[in-house]
Amino acid sequence: MRRREFIGILGTATAAWPLGALAQQRDRPRHIGVLMGFAESDEVWQTYLQVFRERLRDFGWTEGQNVNFEYRFAGESAERTRLAATELVGSKPDLLFVTTNPALSALLRETRTIPIVFTWVSESVGSGYVSSLARPGGNVTGFHNFEPAIGGKWLGILKQIAPQVRRVGVVHVPEIAANVTFIRAADAISKPLGMSVTGLGVRDAADIERVLKDFGQEPDGGLIVTPSPLTATKRDVLIDVADRVKLPAVYPFRFYVDSGGLVSYGIDQLETVREAASYVNRILRGANPADLPVQLPTKFSLVVNLKTAKGLGLAVPESFLLFADEVIE
Repeated sequence: MRRREFIGILGTATAAWPLGALAQQRDRPRHIGVLMGFAESDEVWQTYLQVFRERLRDFGWTEGQNVNFEYRFAGESAERTRLAATELVGSKPDLLFVTTNPALSALLRETRTIPIVFTWVSESVGSGYVSSLARPGGNVTGFHNFEPAIGGKWLGILKQIAPQVRRVGVVHVPEIAANVTFIRAADAISKPLGMSVTGLGVRDAADIERVLKDFGQEPDGGLIVTPSPLTATKRDVLIDVADRVKLPAVYPFRFYVDSGGLVSYGIDQLETVREAASYVNRILRGANPADLPVQLPTKFSLVVNLKTAKGLGLAVPESFLLFADEVIE
């Protein structure tokens, strides 16, 4: 069943959460805690939150009138993420909105009762966040970025745009379980493509520079960059080093390509956050997150940066350009 069909069904059948408490307090503004696994100064995420607030206004939630927001931006720091989660839960919000696996993990260490809606998360079942996609069963629901099989798709795209690549390093944060599943999926299809896959674990910007430089010392290399607070926040470092050591790279979101990355294949983040706002609206009006299915992505876009391709000495096949959803000159 597709995402929009799920949401339509939910409009006719929702349960009270939690135990009618919200319904008894409709005369007061609702308090939403927002935990972003990114830097506050990053315009990408300010736009993301702006779209989130605009969509909530469409549902009748106006900031300063019947809803208030409390924000924390944790970036790639595990300690800041932990402290932000503790502070937000301590403020006793009606609902928590969160991005990234590490930030969601931190919130769940603090509360199993406050409703949580997530985006920018993968492998919610395998990571232990929910019992199942169809019926999450606890205080958490939301919208996935990717399923594990996307790792194989990223590998295939890298092969198409850079046929000379034989060695593929998958840049990932080892503590994020979903990232490890992407490596396995890529490795599973690598041999028929004449490629080998190696995990490149990173934990900070210094790691990124060192690991990519080491990997780039041998010929025929390329990269897959997995989604994480670190790879998003430090994308300029990633893209700069990949360019300097001539490593073609596939990224998970368009904003990497806007920043100079070679090619991205992933979901429309702004469409996802609009749909997440619909879940926030339902929960604030009494729906139970345990009954709201976790939604899987249904539409992906391929974006390629021709200027970056030229700098890497790549002659992008015409067939690849015709397949792309957007080409940045």
